[in-house]
Amino acid sequence: MDIKEAAALARKASITLSSADSDLKNHALSMIYDSLINRKDEIFRANNDDIERSLKEGLPDPLIKRLKFDEHKLEDILSGIKSLINLEDPVGKLLAQTELDNGLDLYKVSCPIGVIGIIFESRPDALIQISTLCLKSGNAGLLKGGREAIATNRILFDIIKSASENAGIANGWIHLLETRSDVTEMLKLDDYIDLIIPRGSNEFVKYIMDNSNIPVMGHADGICHCYIDSSADINMAVNIVTDSKTQYVSVCNATETLLVNKDIARDVLPKLKKALDQKHVELVGCDKTREIIDIGTASEQDWKTEYLDYKLSIKVVSDLMEAIEHINTYGSGHTDCIITSDKSNAELFMNLVDSANVFWNCSTRFSDGFRYGFGAEVGISTNKLHARGPVGLDGLQIYKYKLIGHGDVVADYANNIKTFKHIKVK
Repeated sequence: MDIKEAAALARKASITLSSADSDLKNHALSMIYDSLINRKDEIFRANNDDIERSLKEGLPDPLIKRLKFDEHKLEDILSGIKSLINLEDPVGKLLAQTELDNGLDLYKVSCPIGVIGIIFESRPDALIQISTLCLKSGNAGLLKGGREAIATNRILFDIIKSASENAGIANGWIHLLETRSDVTEMLKLDDYIDLIIPRGSNEFVKYIMDNSNIPVMGHADGICHCYIDSSADINMAVNIVTDSKTQYVSVCNATETLLVNKDIARDVLPKLKKALDQKHVELVGCDKTREIIDIGTASEQDWKTEYLDYKLSIKVVSDLMEAIEHINTYGSGHTDCIITSDKSNAELFMNLVDSANVFWNCSTRFSDGFRYGFGAEVGISTNKLHARGPVGLDGLQIYKYKLIGHGDVVADYANNIKTFKHIKVK
């Protein structure tokens, strides 16, 4: 089956899936859950094959970390599916209701987007998160994973497709793409595909946007910041920054640049260095930072770099506004955190930093669909239209207007026989 045939089949299936009831979708998710457990040894064997091949091909260590699918990853995935089953069905929610006139009622109701093309990196667990979110939200999906995860992706796709279709979900609602030529063809299919979500580098996302008429949602780099304000609790700051940087380094919500207020720098930086040295984090910093701790020199490029590795750039700033300006200049609009005991500074930071996720006194690693209670996420969007931040069930919905009348015609209003009331009911 070529990509156009797959997209056409997905379009047809999306119509049926959009009206599937909650019980059917949750039953399918339960069958996927059970099948993942029953076939986990197959998954692990396939993943080991992918890792061995990728190591021989010299795949960078951060991507190897993303590629790994083990018992821990499986437990996380299973928790996400269980959470997804327990969430309210997002389809068919009444978002607004207006009484235009007596007996003429307008309803704004949520509905699936339709067919979504998603291109993701080497994380095979992303395939499960994406497909289960599409299923619960009533969307068909065309999924393109990285070549390095091809064996793992194939077995996971087979599990999801077989389990969901055996449960009664429309045949053809999900497809796995494997080649670059598939992506090239997919970008041309604006008659069949409603949205593309790319997960990759800035250059890749820009390429997708420049070469397709299909709307694109997502983010490129995850250049996340922590800012330690002058009134921060030092132990709290060290713990938050250490978690933000090292809890899992090869993900988009890991902190890449630390900003420190000059008034607290001499107190916090030595303690922070000690903590990060224990985690084997390479530190680079500005001249003011290097006067306090012995580390490498940060270049202009470091402020623009998503390391996805055990490396952190540090800059000492004069005040809160300099920190905000730095983030809005060099950040990617993903996730940024302020550590402070000053509520007014925290509020100013959270209002002025132009990012999808802005935090106060907590790790940047919290910006995640599962941790937000969305069940999982198809990715994090830094867009300013439709969806922003972790994109879960609600981000995969659009809406339609339903107008119910009783023989009403516009001529009566144009001729002033009737007048609109426009009473907001909801």
